[in-house]
Amino acid sequence: MKKLLLFNLVFFLAITVLGQKERNAIEYKDKWDLSHLYSSDKTWEDARDKIVAEMPKIDQFKGKLTKSSANLLACLEFSTKLDKEAARLYMYTSMNSDQDTRDMKFMSMQQSLQQIFTDYRTRTAFIEPELLTVDWKVIEGFIKEQKGLAVYKKDLYDLFMKKEHTLSEPEERILARSSMIAGVANDIYGTFKDAEMPSPEITLSDNTKIKLTASAFNKLRTSPNRVDRQIAFEAFWKNFANYKATYGQMLYGNVKEHIYHAQSRKYGSAIEASLSPKYIPLAIYQSLIDNVNKNLPAFHRYLAIKKRMLGVDTLKYLDLYAPVVKNVELKYNYNEAQKIVLAALAPLGSEYVKTVAKAINERWIDVYPNTGKRSGAYSNGGAFDVHPYILMNFNESYSDVSTMAHELGHTMHSYFSNKTQPYPLSHYTTFVAEVASTFNEVLLFNYMIKNVKDDDIKLSLLMNWLDGFKGTLFRQTQFAEFEKKIHEEVEKGKPLTGDYLSELYGDILKKYYGHDQKICVIDDYIKIEWANIPHFYMNFYVYQYSTSFTASMSLAEKVMNNEPGAVEKYLKFLSSGGSDYPINLLKNAGVDMTTSVPFEKTIQAMNKVMDEIETILDKKGKK
Repeated sequence: MKKLLLFNLVFFLAITVLGQKERNAIEYKDKWDLSHLYSSDKTWEDARDKIVAEMPKIDQFKGKLTKSSANLLACLEFSTKLDKEAARLYMYTSMNSDQDTRDMKFMSMQQSLQQIFTDYRTRTAFIEPELLTVDWKVIEGFIKEQKGLAVYKKDLYDLFMKKEHTLSEPEERILARSSMIAGVANDIYGTFKDAEMPSPEITLSDNTKIKLTASAFNKLRTSPNRVDRQIAFEAFWKNFANYKATYGQMLYGNVKEHIYHAQSRKYGSAIEASLSPKYIPLAIYQSLIDNVNKNLPAFHRYLAIKKRMLGVDTLKYLDLYAPVVKNVELKYNYNEAQKIVLAALAPLGSEYVKTVAKAINERWIDVYPNTGKRSGAYSNGGAFDVHPYILMNFNESYSDVSTMAHELGHTMHSYFSNKTQPYPLSHYTTFVAEVASTFNEVLLFNYMIKNVKDDDIKLSLLMNWLDGFKGTLFRQTQFAEFEKKIHEEVEKGKPLTGDYLSELYGDILKKYYGHDQKICVIDDYIKIEWANIPHFYMNFYVYQYSTSFTASMSLAEKVMNNEPGAVEKYLKFLSSGGSDYPINLLKNAGVDMTTSVPFEKTIQAMNKVMDEIETILDKKGKK
């Protein structure tokens, strides 16, 4: 059985932002409307109090679950009702908090919920051990007797398949209580990095003095002025290095939490504990790392093209975000972005496009950055009876348009799943989640490249797309390799310090970027970059960006080539939620992730883009 409560489907894309206003300066139409969740804080408090009053009623089912099918159904339906409301309660507090992370009111509300949920998990600790006292055939018989149990069949079956990892009732209670301290390292990390870590002051090449916030760094790393990039990179990362011991302790604590839960449930490793319950073969994770390492020459070809276009003697890490096409700046205001995204998604049909337009027009999206707002972007589809929400930090760059398409992919996945599946089967896994988002990015690129004639703009778009291969396929796999390594080190009894993490990360970084072959030079101060990656707190999440990207490339190719039934299969995939295992869902949609074919097709597509870029460069006489 899935653990009850907090099935928030939140998909986070880490990006930093540029200029920031106070929230009250943002137009009403560009801010999400959280009143769709609760009309006021008072309404939220009433709903919270109601659920608190309901929770003790779960005790009435103790000792009765295996007595009759009616008892089992009543218990599961009761828990489902509470779970659905709990997710909605948490969404309201978390998203209000994300509007301004400095406001402690909503953080306090979140903390109160966490205590409530911990108490409830403790109360429900009897459910799984009690069900496992009988044979699966008994439960199977119950399902045949009670039609209402059909929607719980998959979860019940999964429970019995994982019987060896389910503990006794007293042990489950202890483990449930441990959730009170779960996520503390992540919470401290977010608060320190986004709200409390001081930013250095720097002097740029024109003697301008600025405070190097995350948003300012994001702007400067894309500056055409290499001197300013150097100044920004050194100051930004050396500032992180000032707190490497603190960041090391936070990440070490997070890894230990993962290992504690894995060992408590008798898994062989933390990665097994993360992947096995989702029926993701461990071989998929390792084969991704192996395939990427085998195809580093393709990545190095990309870096060589970047060096050629920048016209530098030595490519450095600080050059990777610099504009490679002079006098071309792809800027789009939000209205333009809306039109582009709607047009790009047209191949998916009228219902898809109309719903995206509804999300835009009915304030499902919080568009612009404001002071104190959480950085990055995400889609949260946890409110089953409402609609998904999107947080963005839109700054009019092409990458912001791409981010918008990406997050709308998540939102539409949640929308179709929640619309089509009953609540217990609506929650898809993260393994398939990033397929929907990256699929939209493929459609966006395809639309843009078809509608551009100017060689310089086309070069800029092609390089931006190549940057996507770098960021989604290679960089995320680099992160996945690092994440796997640090968990293995702790499982061997090795403590993680800031210095040790930097050495591990630096070695992997240099391998990927061909530092020793002088393909791209990694300055020593870059080794601390791991401290700025929030995904390392998400328990083996990042590899799924890469695997999903390869899946979405294959599926989008079918749609763009007008393959009969491709759109219908894809929309069925989006509507399937968690009704089947992720590998099966993707296979039904038309891609087999147990083979290397999706990865090979992705590398072929990458090389095709690089061929096109080199053809244009040769035509322009670019050395």
